[in-house]
Amino acid sequence: MKKCEGCGAYLQDEDPNKEGFTKNISKNLCERCFRIRNYSEYKVVVKDNDDYIKILKEINQTRDLVVFVVDVFLLNHGLEMIQKYLTNPILLVLTKRDLLPLSVKDEKLLSYMDNYNIKVVDKEIISSYKNYNFDALLYKIKKYQISKMVYVVGFTNAGKSTMINKLLYHYSNEDTKLTTSLMPSTTLNRLEVTLDETLTLVDTPGLLIKNSLMNYLDGNKLNKVLPKKEIKPITYQIKSNQWIVIDDFCMLEVPKGNDLTLYLSGALNVNRYYEGIEVEGLKNKRIKIKKDHDLVLEGLGFIHFKEETSVTVYTKYDMDIYTRKKLI
Repeated sequence: MKKCEGCGAYLQDEDPNKEGFTKNISKNLCERCFRIRNYSEYKVVVKDNDDYIKILKEINQTRDLVVFVVDVFLLNHGLEMIQKYLTNPILLVLTKRDLLPLSVKDEKLLSYMDNYNIKVVDKEIISSYKNYNFDALLYKIKKYQISKMVYVVGFTNAGKSTMINKLLYHYSNEDTKLTTSLMPSTTLNRLEVTLDETLTLVDTPGLLIKNSLMNYLDGNKLNKVLPKKEIKPITYQIKSNQWIVIDDFCMLEVPKGNDLTLYLSGALNVNRYYEGIEVEGLKNKRIKIKKDHDLVLEGLGFIHFKEETSVTVYTKYDMDIYTRKKLI
C-alpha cells in the first residue's frame, strides 16, 4: 500500500475520519498533511504509546543505528524509557540549540545528558533553525551506521522530522519533505527517506510524554508555550512571600528569601503578585527544591532556584512537576 510522503500514514480514499484519507489516491499527500502545510490546519489524531512502542520493538530487532532526538529545552525525566525498548547503538542528538543562551557552552549541554541513564555511542547538538552542526551530525551518522538503514526516534515535538528535512535539503537530491507542525503526533507511521545511495533515514512517530502540558493545548496555545527563538531568562529576587503567575497555565506560591530564574517562551505573560491569588478549583502540589536545582513544569519550561526551598504550584492541568539538577 502507498504511504503519505508527509506523515507515513497508509493512503486511503474511503473514510475521511481515518488517518491517511485523500480524495485522490494518486496523490502523495493525505488530506491532513495537505491542510497542515497549506493552511496550518491540524486535525487531531488520537494515538497512544502502545502504537509507538510496537515500532520501537521492531527497530530493536534490526540492530541498526538509532538516532535518538531530544529537545534540549524540554528535557524530561522519562528519557531513560528508550533503553527499555532499544538495545541498538544510539547516537544522541540534542535539538533546538538556538533556544538556549549562547553563553551556555555546547560541551556543558552535552555533558548534562550523562545525568540520564542512556548508553550512547556518541552525542551531538544541533539547531535545525540555524543549520547548526549538520556536517558534524551527518559525519557521526555515517561513522556509526551498521547498515544503510538508520532509525530516527524521540518524543513528540522533539524536532525529528524537521531535522530530517534539513538533512535532505543540504545533502540529498531527493524532492521529498516530511510534514512538520507544533502539534503532537504529526508523524503517524514509519517513513523512509533516501539521503544517498548509502543512507536511508527512517522517521518514526514521536513517543507521547505523559502528563505534559502540550497534550492539553490547541495550536494557538502551543504557539505561545513553545519558544521560537532564544529564551530571555526572567530573574526575580523574592524578598517577601509572593506569587508568580505564568499566563493562564500555572501559578507558584514562593516564600521569601529566594532568587529564581524562569526559562520560558517569550510569548508567555509572566506576572508577580504580592498578595494571595484565587486558587479555588485548581490542583496544587507542594514540592521541595534543592539548592541550585531546576523546577520543571512539563511541557511549559523550567525555573532555576539558587537556594533550597519549598514552593506550591497551582494549575488546572494534569502537568508533571518535578525537580532536576540545574541545566544552565
